[in-house]
Order: sequence, then C-alpha cells, then structure tokens
Amino acid sequence: MNVIDTAIPEVKIIEPRVFTDSRGYFFESFSQREFEEKVCKTTFVQDNESRSSYGVLRGMHFQLAPHAQSKLVRVVKGAVLDVAVDVRKGSPTFGKYVAVELSDVNKRQLFVPRGFAHGFLTLSEETVFLYKCDSFYVPNCEGAFRWNDPTINIQWPMDVARIVLSDKDNALPLFGETPLFNYTDKLYGE
Repeated sequence: MNVIDTAIPEVKIIEPRVFTDSRGYFFESFSQREFEEKVCKTTFVQDNESRSSYGVLRGMHFQLAPHAQSKLVRVVKGAVLDVAVDVRKGSPTFGKYVAVELSDVNKRQLFVPRGFAHGFLTLSEETVFLYKCDSFYVPNCEGAFRWNDPTINIQWPMDVARIVLSDKDNALPLFGETPLFNYTDKLYGE
C-alpha cells in the first residue's frame, strides 16, 4: 500500500495496490502488519457499513476518551467527500481539516486518528461506505459538532439546499460548545 501524507501529519491517505485484468480487479484492502509499519500501531475491533443516497451528510462525529476511536474509512460503491477535523485543543493543527474524495474508482482510504472528528458527504446517487474502528462505540462518550460550523468552515462541494441530514446531526452544537480533547492527552498506548 502507498501511504500519502496530508496537511495534518496524523491523517493519512492510503492507496492500495490494485491488480486489474479482463476479469476485473483484486486488491488487499487491509493488512495489520503493513498498517502498523506505515501508519499507526493500533488494532481494529469493529467494522461498520453504511448506505447513503446523494446529498446525505453524516458528521461531524468523534468518541471522547477513554473510548477515543481511530477510523480507517473507504467507499465500496459510489463517492464521498470525506473530512477529518483536528479536535485536540493546543495542537498546531487544532480546528484545521483534511478533505479527500474517496470513491469506488480511486479505491483510496483515509485514516482518521483518535482526537479527530469525522464526517462525509455523499457525492453519488448511492454510496456504500465502510469503516474500521479501533474502539467500540460508547454512546455517553460521543462528541460531535455542526457540519457547517463557521469556525471550521468546511468547504462542502454541494448547494446547502441539497444536503440531507439526520435530525440528530441537524441539532448538533457548535464547535466551541462541545467537549474536545487536549493535545497533551495520551490517546494511544506505548
């Protein structure tokens, strides 16, 4: 796999090596050994899948300590704009974000480390989205903020009137009103 650095050093784009021929394609979507060598030492414990139609925006979500979560995300069908926001107070990149298009064509993955919020906007008629998590979901440790928070100012590539939100995501607090991490928090083991 090819690991690409982003503007935020901890957030990584991962491109698998894809083998194609007249029958179709094959690629290794995940190798624990190679991931730990090239990206981060962590163990994924849960895989999730979602299906969304055009214009669905899911985000911006994260899990607080002691149940902070890393995610390795990818698209099996369709396309999304995937976004990771640094929510570690005191970090040199606090409040900054990385946005990457993930699709079934480019087969890219995005590693969203602990201490980062995550969200995505569906750009295709139908999208199937997979994500590996290295910690189990714990409802009372959930953190989140509004997708259109003016402090973060994510540049979503769609007319606001076409964006579809859940009631829960539509009622999220602003970035400055939600509990966050501290940059000095130890989010991974030794």
